[in-house]
Amino acid sequence: MPLALVALAIGAFGIGTTEFVIMGLLPEVAADFGVSIPTAGYLVTGYALGVMLGAPVMTALGTRISRKRMLMLLMGLFVVGNLLSALAPSFGLMLTGRVVASLTHGAFFGIGSVVAADLVAPDKRAGAIASMFTGLTVANVVGVPLGTLVGQSAGWRVTFGIVAALGVVGLAGVAKFVPDMPKPEGVRLRHELAALKNAQVLLAMAMTVLGFGGVFAAITYIAPMMTQVAGFADGSVTWLLVLFGLGMVGGNIVGGRYADRALMPMLYVSLGALAVVLALFTLTAHHKLAAAVTITLVGALGFATVPPLQKRVLDQAHGAPTLASALNIGAFNLGNALSAWLGGLVIAAGLGYTAPNWVGAALAAAALVLAFVSAALERRTEAPGTAPGEPVSTERPTAITH
Repeated sequence: MPLALVALAIGAFGIGTTEFVIMGLLPEVAADFGVSIPTAGYLVTGYALGVMLGAPVMTALGTRISRKRMLMLLMGLFVVGNLLSALAPSFGLMLTGRVVASLTHGAFFGIGSVVAADLVAPDKRAGAIASMFTGLTVANVVGVPLGTLVGQSAGWRVTFGIVAALGVVGLAGVAKFVPDMPKPEGVRLRHELAALKNAQVLLAMAMTVLGFGGVFAAITYIAPMMTQVAGFADGSVTWLLVLFGLGMVGGNIVGGRYADRALMPMLYVSLGALAVVLALFTLTAHHKLAAAVTITLVGALGFATVPPLQKRVLDQAHGAPTLASALNIGAFNLGNALSAWLGGLVIAAGLGYTAPNWVGAALAAAALVLAFVSAALERRTEAPGTAPGEPVSTERPTAITH
């Protein structure tokens, strides 16, 4: 594996860790700043909104400078954001640090995937992209649980300091090993924006917002739910997040395998099952073994939707895969922000720490309804001779997961 891919994977590992580790540390952060758990949940919402804003803006900026310099700029911002979070004397400044770090998320994965593909022979490009994204999946199995353990034992500030150090390593790796590449030419943002007028593109992004939002409604408040409802010790949150991460990896593999074979049926099954499992989580959260199994299933079913949703957006965004990919990453995080906010509302309303599971179930069910609407619309507008469920465009871009 080229060392440049290792550098990109390290950056992806750090980004994945900082995005998800806050869920396991919400009680500690809330106690340190003297705010409620729902208020601390704004750290999840703020990050997600930052990704949503930063993905298109940073991607557009990346068309004006070389890809290597853009990647270095993104990793520099990532380091600054995490250092600000680690040293923040107030909740407001920590939230600011989270937003600064989040601005790098979407563009790093979008531009990094192009760089990764250019580093290897044409017949190995998909493998190179997958190698970079290995950093993100490993973050959810290793980085997030370890970061939670460190945060609970040594303090959450130490966790964010370590993540910032990972960013420095990633930045140094990009500077040392990623070759200079010319800035992209012939990019017409107006043409790419025009693709967003396609109703199917908007429906696909709406499914992304609601479907993945269902996962985050439950997972954002997993720490207080498991400690105060299921009865787990604080230290158990670490291995519960490992189970969630393992479910993510398995679901992502299955979703990727079947997205090309039967994309819409895969969405029907995964979204429908996710809605059911999240609804049942309100019951299983009261029993340790059942809760652990449910957390794994939420991770698996939630991430089984990622490859088909990403591919659906790219298939429908004819001629605009770069911007569509960045915007869909933003859509994932819009869902995260929406669900974290709604979950905090139902908790603040006194409905208990299991109430966000009902929010998640409703969001996933709404995404399922949109999937049926999208399929019905597609059947009405299919070109003659096109197989049912097959996109009219002949372009088959590589799907890049969140």
